[in-house]
Amino acid sequence: MMRDLSRLLLLIFVIGVLGACSSSKDEPLFFKSKRPAAEAEPPVKDVPADILSTQRAFSQVSKKVTPIVVNISTISRKKLVRPFPDMPPLFEEFFGGGPQTRRDKSLGSGFIISRDGFIVTNEHVVRDAESIRVKLSNEKVYEARVVGGDPKTDIAVIKINATDLPVAVLGDSDRIEVGQWAIAIGNPFGLERSMTVGIISATGRSNVGIESIENFIQTDASINPGNSGGPLLNIHGEVVGINTAIVAAGQGIGFAIPTNMARPIISQLVEKGKVTRAWLGVSIKPVTEEEARSLGLSKPAGVVIAAVQGDGPAAKGGIQAGDLVVAFGSTEVRDPSHLQQLVAVTRIGAAVPVVVLRGGRKITVTVRPGNADSASSARRIEQEDSAR
Repeated sequence: MMRDLSRLLLLIFVIGVLGACSSSKDEPLFFKSKRPAAEAEPPVKDVPADILSTQRAFSQVSKKVTPIVVNISTISRKKLVRPFPDMPPLFEEFFGGGPQTRRDKSLGSGFIISRDGFIVTNEHVVRDAESIRVKLSNEKVYEARVVGGDPKTDIAVIKINATDLPVAVLGDSDRIEVGQWAIAIGNPFGLERSMTVGIISATGRSNVGIESIENFIQTDASINPGNSGGPLLNIHGEVVGINTAIVAAGQGIGFAIPTNMARPIISQLVEKGKVTRAWLGVSIKPVTEEEARSLGLSKPAGVVIAAVQGDGPAAKGGIQAGDLVVAFGSTEVRDPSHLQQLVAVTRIGAAVPVVVLRGGRKITVTVRPGNADSASSARRIEQEDSAR
């Protein structure tokens, strides 16, 4: 009797354990809230319509523009700096010559400007590159070649063999204003297709000490190593700048090359692989406070012509030493570096109206800038002749 009772209790225990295992197996890993739908609303219900609209605008820019942004990786060979360049051969043999170069890898960004694979980036991104690989937003990878580069403005064009690519829309950088939205998309620290948002902090930044020819857009949209060569966009998704540099010691200070400055340079690089700049044949200097007061100006502005080369384009157009250049073409001249930038991107031989102050009167003369390369060659020949 006792044995039958023990068997019965054991059977009941086993059934209980199996039932518990079965029920635990049927239970879900996570439990959903049983609150009514009305109670499951987000913490903030009444988000202002303008904020939602701005958020949608950023999302639209990302969706539309990200496909035109590429990631660029390069391998280059750099010369090693020898600590003892004048080491005798015997010592060099003892210590071992070792490799005289090293292979460097770098990352950058760019954007597609033609369906058949022309891509704009920074010149420093592809400088001395032995190999260039371009990765598109669809994860396809291509080998690229350098079409041409311009170190003075830090602009380069590279090419991949592809067709039917999405292309960037270049906006009018002269129309941007301080305070407008600025959006950067690129490859910072290898983090592909990163998007950051800020505002246009300033325009026309020069004398920054980054490039020979400067006319930067300043922005506080986060730009980091790897963003170089990527697009700076407006809220319409138009490219208004090429992200180029940051101030390492500061925060929120990045610089981009305006598209209106880049456009003629890109065209020349695509057409002939190099940039030929215009030249006036003048020596210039900034306007002092005293000169500004004597000319009735509220503040120093424009450029003083210190000297004119006798056979140069400026002399042929009627510009004289002592003239104060206040406008070149349709643009008011701010300072010497601004005039240099305006001349540098002007088409050679184009008729350009130049407004000068002379004897207290405004005079407009027409100048046709010459070829800077030819002028440099002529000056070198003159210097060699005079040295003989």
